[in-house]
Amino acid sequence: MKPLALYCKSYKTDLRRVVRLAISIQQYNSENIPFYVSVPQDEIPLFRDHLQSLVTLLIADEDILDASSHINRAKIAQLPGSTQQQIVKSEFWRLGFCTAYVCLDSDAFFIRPFGTRDFLASDGTPYTVIDEAHDLLEDALRHKKPRIIEAYRREADLVQGLFFRTGRRYSFGPFPLVWHRAVWDSLDEHYLSPRQISIADALAQVPIESRWYGEALLAYRAIPIIPCQALFKVYHYAWQYDKDRRNAVKMTNLADIYCGVILQSAWERNMDWPTEGGNLFSKLGRRIRRLAGRI
Repeated sequence: MKPLALYCKSYKTDLRRVVRLAISIQQYNSENIPFYVSVPQDEIPLFRDHLQSLVTLLIADEDILDASSHINRAKIAQLPGSTQQQIVKSEFWRLGFCTAYVCLDSDAFFIRPFGTRDFLASDGTPYTVIDEAHDLLEDALRHKKPRIIEAYRREADLVQGLFFRTGRRYSFGPFPLVWHRAVWDSLDEHYLSPRQISIADALAQVPIESRWYGEALLAYRAIPIIPCQALFKVYHYAWQYDKDRRNAVKMTNLADIYCGVILQSAWERNMDWPTEGGNLFSKLGRRIRRLAGRI
């Protein structure tokens, strides 16, 4: 079992984004950390065709789900696609490929050389992204977006309450995150199994996989907590990206602090496969904004 792997759960709409991610990994992966991509079984040939020149290990989502005796695939198929994705990502550890994995989204890409020490301490303990999201919440205040603050508090309180934890509201993100199999296993042993539910049931109730992992880590301490800030520069909202572009913040500047960047896929619909998604009016609106130099 490898100490660390890179993993991305994707599907065909994000094909071009995954190719970009895979190219960046091939360029900057200084220690040849294995990179796994999982997609639905029927999309494997499409991804294999486009990733064949890149060092990528393709696996089927169904193989991940079948690794757990508690998962009912028919039941999962009835859930929203976003929740299905979270279930697959949360169960990847069961395949036994690695002790810890960097869980990447398709819209991420690396911007500098990276290795194990960017994600694991010298004893092999993963760094845990944990803070109180003050940067995001301050941005929301400046732009008069109270719903963002309300949503953050509501989500934090909901999952904390399930673990009977009081105190500060932590954010266990943004992605990518480094997840250790022992933490997922402790959640299964101490929370899910006693209630006779699976991670799929938990995520159907509260579809925020990073909070389930983070609260389980705080509750059961399966590994030491070594905190870190965000591993990638994540542009959560369009105004953040526009501000950096206007201030001429470049990838070379960001590389001094971050391993990579995430641009929300909703802003890059022109990268959708096989063609840009959305109706005629949404496509036209996006093109006008691009011509105006905005997202």
